[in-house]
Amino acid sequence: MIIGIPGEIRKEEYRVGITPAGVLELKQQGHTVLIEPGAGKGSGFSDEEYLTADADIVEREILFSKAELIVKVKEPLPSEYDLLREGQALFTYLHLAPNPELTDLLLRRKITALGYETLQKDGGLPLLAPMSEIAGRMAPLIGAYYLQACHKGTGVLPSGIAGVKPAKSLILGAGIVGFNAARVSAGIGMETVVMNRGIERMQRLDELFQGSVKTLPLTVSNIETEIRDADIVVGAVLVPGGKTPVLITRRMLKTMKKGSVIVDVAVDQGGVAETSRPAMHDSPVYIVDGVIHYTVANMPGAYPRTSTIALTNATLPYVKSIAGTGIERIIREDPSIKSALNIYMGMIIHKALADSVGAEPGKIG
Repeated sequence: MIIGIPGEIRKEEYRVGITPAGVLELKQQGHTVLIEPGAGKGSGFSDEEYLTADADIVEREILFSKAELIVKVKEPLPSEYDLLREGQALFTYLHLAPNPELTDLLLRRKITALGYETLQKDGGLPLLAPMSEIAGRMAPLIGAYYLQACHKGTGVLPSGIAGVKPAKSLILGAGIVGFNAARVSAGIGMETVVMNRGIERMQRLDELFQGSVKTLPLTVSNIETEIRDADIVVGAVLVPGGKTPVLITRRMLKTMKKGSVIVDVAVDQGGVAETSRPAMHDSPVYIVDGVIHYTVANMPGAYPRTSTIALTNATLPYVKSIAGTGIERIIREDPSIKSALNIYMGMIIHKALADSVGAEPGKIG
């Protein structure tokens, strides 16, 4: 199969879809790998390293015109829409629920759209996991940075000191993002509260952290109570393929402390706060009702070397399966790949995505 790895064009997105080591694995299986010039530069991988791995360095237009499978990090942007051709396969973080324009394009072009974020195996999300782990670990550190008074934060030292209480961190969701956020938050000494709808994850947190992390059911009443004195709130809720529910309303926002920080990791799928909107690394925050919002939609892109290696480690086995077996066969034979299928032959296949746009999911014949 001809596999294309374009450079990412989203502003301040430094990750790339595959490492040179990953290219070498694909070449050993007999596949052709096309890389856009400079695609790996932001992650510290030179064109020479890709050439040594036997990739073909080709210009963007040639790459999209020849590739049967496009492997990316982020969803295509409008300037890339015309490059996508009918019948092509796309494997990337899609996040289609809040993006009707891209959803419509993929439907019209009959693109086979496979989303990293919806691929499931053994009840988990293995392609979302490494980026969620990074984002989760980043979230409390970012929140702690913006608590500084020079950033209009509360001025509370996250860890506190002898005789002075630490900051309070409220984490909404106990999945991979929430778990890692709790780990870092508690690790630097913050009072840490995690809310989740299912009891099993809360029990796991209780066992692992032995009381240093408080757990509560994720209910409107509990959010309203706990958010009032929180210094940092981390949005860590995920609905695979669907839109994130709004958990923090504008009314709740008005009850929060001035200078508190919301780090909305879920902004890719709409965000947990009514006031969340995607931001960029060069302008990552804005303030609403005195509350600082950090809503960068590609948080792991701030650490591209680590992120690209971790992402390739996770995605490469699936890229090899897709390329080795073929699209038509793999989506019928491999339940994991089928779970990643969002759009196929002009139909929305993934139920959560269909539900989010008010449509009936299609079926593979």
